[in-house]
Amino acid sequence: LTLQPDGRVSVDMGAPAFDLPKVPFDAAGLTPLNINGWATWPLELTADGQRSTVLAAVVSMGNPHAVQIVDSVDTAPVLVWGPQIENYPRFVRRVNAGFMQIVSRSEVRLRVYERGAGETLACGTGACAAVVAGIRLGLLDAHVDVHTHGGLLHIEWQGTADRLDAPVFLSGPATQVFEGEIDLPRN
Repeated sequence: LTLQPDGRVSVDMGAPAFDLPKVPFDAAGLTPLNINGWATWPLELTADGQRSTVLAAVVSMGNPHAVQIVDSVDTAPVLVWGPQIENYPRFVRRVNAGFMQIVSRSEVRLRVYERGAGETLACGTGACAAVVAGIRLGLLDAHVDVHTHGGLLHIEWQGTADRLDAPVFLSGPATQVFEGEIDLPRN
């Protein structure tokens, strides 16, 4: 954890994991679509009575993520597909669903539907997973600004096909978003 001169905080988030049993993701019987030498996986979803197949890049940042590329995060069916992806049977322990819009090779917009929580304002591991997926797919560079509803994050990953174990670095503001009190019953 490093406090930057501009007040942002930088964190070494560790290395991503791509081994499917470590995610965990059960790919038995599925045929992946390889993009830039990396497997993306077809997921069958339903929205408004229409079946759709989406391609998900599967990666773990200590927790499981399924990242899909969308044309626009504003129109992506996050609240419809998010719960379906979260509970998709091939994700043994459920999964965080990332919806990434690529603006340029160094900028994306992201919405994340977190397992057990629903859509969140921002997700640090989700931002890391999305950028790592974008880099592996050949769509992003090593330094990427990630716009979320909660603010701007910066992700850096120097990973390559020969160096997948490179750590991911996340930088962004550390701000208080909630304060509250709760009364607990005394026994």
